[in-house]
Amino acid sequence: MAFVLSLLMALLLVSYGPGGSLGCDLSQNHVLIGRKNLRLLGQMRRIFPRLCLQDRKDFAFPQEMVEGGQLQEAQAISVLHEMLQQSFNLFHTERASAAWDTTLLEQLRTGLHQQLDDLDACLGQVMGEEDSALGRRGPTLALKRYFQGIHVYLKEKEYSDCAWETVRVEIMRSLSSSVSLQERLRMMDGDLSSP
Repeated sequence: MAFVLSLLMALLLVSYGPGGSLGCDLSQNHVLIGRKNLRLLGQMRRIFPRLCLQDRKDFAFPQEMVEGGQLQEAQAISVLHEMLQQSFNLFHTERASAAWDTTLLEQLRTGLHQQLDDLDACLGQVMGEEDSALGRRGPTLALKRYFQGIHVYLKEKEYSDCAWETVRVEIMRSLSSSVSLQERLRMMDGDLSSP
């Protein structure tokens, strides 16, 4: 739960710029793609999670490093971009192709890629050359380590069905929090701009 709250706070900073309006114009389509990605992850479940209780793991999401109140807008966008990029990379491997329904997997990859394209435009808007180096340190580096731990876990578990199911649930939980916040931000932005 603390992870979800931390990510929500980070994403709040991502989307709000000066004057209370969205600093990075992520379209409604971006939110819809995020929801679709969550549905796809849900549909990808091949085994009942209770069968994999022995494989559960705390992946130690670096919540202290990505606390919303501590991130600047550029850092928050960088963190969100890194999360989507690492998720894309995770599901864009030969091992992932062997583990999941290829149609659903390809749709998920396409959706993540579309969201990354949207965020690439945002990164260009909010990050100068100095900020670019900032985005490669701190929270973003911690996030890379977090995903490296997921890769190590999969390898240690020999890419078993239960290991992939554990990872699917972990990624679904993190992507869910980002979609929820993006929806709230769009609603808040509408409330702030109405007379």
